[in-house]
Amino acid sequence: MILVCGEALIDLFVGAPSPAGLSAEAIAGGSPFNVALAIGRLGRPAGFLSTLSEDAFGAFLASRLAEGGVSSEYLQRSPKRTTLSIIATNAAGQPQYSFYAEESADRVLSPEALPAQLPAEVNAIAAGSYSLGVEPVASAIEALLRREAGSRVISLDPNVRPRVVGDLTAYRDRFERLLAHADVVKASDEDIELLYGTRDLVSAAHAWLRLGPSLVIVTRGEKGPLAAFHDTVLERPAPRITVVDTVGAGDTFHAGLLSWLDAKGLLTPEHIASLSEAQVAEALNFAAAAAAIVCTRRGANSPSWDEVVEFMSVGA
Repeated sequence: MILVCGEALIDLFVGAPSPAGLSAEAIAGGSPFNVALAIGRLGRPAGFLSTLSEDAFGAFLASRLAEGGVSSEYLQRSPKRTTLSIIATNAAGQPQYSFYAEESADRVLSPEALPAQLPAEVNAIAAGSYSLGVEPVASAIEALLRREAGSRVISLDPNVRPRVVGDLTAYRDRFERLLAHADVVKASDEDIELLYGTRDLVSAAHAWLRLGPSLVIVTRGEKGPLAAFHDTVLERPAPRITVVDTVGAGDTFHAGLLSWLDAKGLLTPEHIASLSEAQVAEALNFAAAAAAIVCTRRGANSPSWDEVVEFMSVGA
């Protein structure tokens, strides 16, 4: 089982005003939530370690996880409200964002509330996004990764959210501490530029490798992913598609990568440390295909394993 840790929230898309008021559409979201759901939809065993609100939005998030086959064993509930990310357009048609997250349920997981131990079936832990930068959940996740490193694959995705975490220097410092416990890092070119102010992705990936991980992958949108491992840098092309939107693409890439490795029996620290160039190339191809499918749909609507295989066969 791949255990994903972090936030779950509601993206509330506000429509145009009418005489009756404002219409809105509530979409389940949050980067770790999307990763867990995408792994489940790809048919791999997944669990989600988070705290969901007892409110209606929390019930909705829990139902979406259940529909995707994600285990609820590690879910906790809280009377605190669900985080809301509100997206509305101004008079000029430009999106405006508001974030309501202080004292929300997905932040309250504490180190004391962690599972005392994880069963052997949990072979990987994935974490990232703003849950690594807000307390007490950030300290809880750091404690869990520190405790479990070496016995299971640790996979990180910074998915930097500056408006939420605030102090990027503090966030970067914690992330670099966590790299000592990581086997895999997946980041976007935008993440690296936000954290380090550089577009030299290869140098940034090599710097992270020196801090602990065996495999660093950088997604670059239409340029395709780049992987650094051992002394190798490998680039793969992005599938050619007509983009509808890119919401959830990075999360689906992360899920696709871990799911492929899991399906091939390679999701152990030892196997990650000895991956061949051919294996990395296959993993990147599958993850990029899964992400491309999401980009042809509205929202973080992740595909099944069969859909990815069919997409790859058509494009071959």
